[in-house]
Amino acid sequence: MSNITEIVNSQQEYYLSGATIPLSFRKMMLKKLYNAVKEKEKAICQALYADLGKSNYESFMCEAGLALTEISYMLKNLKKLAKPKRVATPLAQFPSKSYTVAVPYGNVLIMSPWNYPFLLAIEPLANAIAAGNTAVVKPSAYAPNTARVVKDIIDTCFPAQYVACITGGRAENAQLLSQKFDMIFFTGSKSVGKEVLRRAAENLTPAVLELGGKSPCIVDETAKIPLAAKRIVFGKYLNCGQTCVAPDYILCHQSVKEQLIAELKKQITLQFGEKPLNNPNYGRIINDKHFNRLLGLIDNNKVVAGGGYNQTTLQIEPTVMDNVTYDDTVMGEEIFGPVLPIITYTDFQSVIKTLKRLEKPLALYLFTNDKSHIKAVEALSYGGGCINDVVIHLATSNMPFGGVGESGMGGYHGKAGFNAFSHTKSIVNKKTWLDLPMRYQPYKSGLYTKLLRMFLK
Repeated sequence: MSNITEIVNSQQEYYLSGATIPLSFRKMMLKKLYNAVKEKEKAICQALYADLGKSNYESFMCEAGLALTEISYMLKNLKKLAKPKRVATPLAQFPSKSYTVAVPYGNVLIMSPWNYPFLLAIEPLANAIAAGNTAVVKPSAYAPNTARVVKDIIDTCFPAQYVACITGGRAENAQLLSQKFDMIFFTGSKSVGKEVLRRAAENLTPAVLELGGKSPCIVDETAKIPLAAKRIVFGKYLNCGQTCVAPDYILCHQSVKEQLIAELKKQITLQFGEKPLNNPNYGRIINDKHFNRLLGLIDNNKVVAGGGYNQTTLQIEPTVMDNVTYDDTVMGEEIFGPVLPIITYTDFQSVIKTLKRLEKPLALYLFTNDKSHIKAVEALSYGGGCINDVVIHLATSNMPFGGVGESGMGGYHGKAGFNAFSHTKSIVNKKTWLDLPMRYQPYKSGLYTKLLRMFLK
């Protein structure tokens, strides 16, 4: 525990030395990180398989590959992101130049989750490095194999006074949160996010929280049902349903429900085989605790697809439940697993009214060909989402990703990620060759009053 305090203190001193500020230094560190991820790709995939049963293809597509994409974005755009931005100056401040400068927060803490344990440690780290910070990375103890690879990469690339990786469990988390960081970036559950924010508030530390929630997926009567089912099955059962932006449940128009269920069953078979539990590319639940929790959410009387499981391998079949209501157990919490409830509706506006009253989700999806439905969904409050697809909105560095309300605060990816780890400072450079007298006492009426009103109208 004393080692944690020493590392934080050394990182604070290293930041104050100014070593992390030059863009040449930041680029060099980003290149080292990029090369290390490339070199360790096999080890990364092996670790993700050991922790979550992820296939090599999925491990690269959803973790290592996306991390490389984010690092590449930072390398390509760093100069532009860090450049001071000129802004208009009010006439009342003539003669002067106004501009904003992005400066690092300083020493930051990055706490990553177990469901995408590599991506969600390395991607925000790339943002923190690009912005010029020192950083402590704390991987989840629930994915120990990936945590070891993350630590190996960080220890190989960086001195601990610049970037350090602290492994361990709750004791280490508590010790880290007792330190005074300049910014905290947390990805995980809402319950833990509340504790992180509470601890951050003790030191008035700014925080970005990437949480979760029950993300709805609306399928209306105008949707292309076969394509909708294909894309929903992909997004829902990716990583065995353990994805923060996975469709949590479906809101389906009554007239297309039976067709949708038939297509969901068809797509589950096409994508995962007749026996998904024997599919080597189908993952597993992270641990016994979450496995048993998920089994408790399944009502066998409402299962219309799947429902089988293997206690030994911690696997649950891609499962669909029909005739679900908001009062069912499965609707009482974020599912975070391969269980997909279907709630039916007949009036789209009633769906919109209901969603307005529920907690704000991290994502919302709509399958439709009705433009008025698209506008209605766009007006709702949620983190982000897709029209006629799921989950892909987070796989880009050109848009911010984050939650709102109960699903989080702040965003990152690309420019938004650079900004998340920076403070945007406003500066006015006032010239000395002229000094307008109207702001100084004693205040005078007449011409000065007319000028003041002209400038500030």
